[in-house]
Amino acid sequence: MSQQAFDINEFIEKPQPPPAPVADKAAEPAAADEPPELDVQKAVVEELAAEKVELHEQIAARELELAARASELAARESELAALKAQVAVLKSENAKLCAEAESLQARLDARLAHELDQQERNPNSLALLDREVELPDRFPGETRDHVLEVIRAARDEAEREGRVRRAQVLEAVLVANEPSGNLAARRAEVTKLFSENGNIVNGTVLARLQELEISHKNGEEYLLPSEIIKRAF
Repeated sequence: MSQQAFDINEFIEKPQPPPAPVADKAAEPAAADEPPELDVQKAVVEELAAEKVELHEQIAARELELAARASELAARESELAALKAQVAVLKSENAKLCAEAESLQARLDARLAHELDQQERNPNSLALLDREVELPDRFPGETRDHVLEVIRAARDEAEREGRVRRAQVLEAVLVANEPSGNLAARRAEVTKLFSENGNIVNGTVLARLQELEISHKNGEEYLLPSEIIKRAF
């Protein structure tokens, strides 16, 4: 313990240091970068509300698109059903046509078999134009086509005169003997040749007539185009 005596009076009289100033809490400014908690919650709510509206709009748009797709699908399904119905009808019609074709083929085969049988039983029923003739053809089928034209004219005359049986016989011959068509083609060719050359027997016409072995004169007399066609065909 200190040996120095404690003087209470000296202690009392000694001046004390002034107390430190106390800061006024109300005067302290609030931090500017820290908004109040209520404002933060309000901003969050507003942001969530905006997102909710946007999501609802997206959902509505998707629902409209889905409805349009569903309508389009229904239309396509209806078209498909109609096409299937058409295919079924076409298949049915095709089956009927095939059956008719088979029936016609069977009738044709039977008719041909009957004709062959008749020819075998009666030699006179063979085609009348298949016999050799002394006059050679200028072109394939010339003789046959000439004879068939005569028979056709005779058939027409018989029909006009009411000679039914003759017309039937001549018609049967025509059915059994198809023309080659070469006679009509040659006649049409020469007719066109004269027409293209103004119905004048010029060098071009004469050259072609010589190729076809068609005469353009009767002795020393020149023939008209119509007379040449008549004499040649």
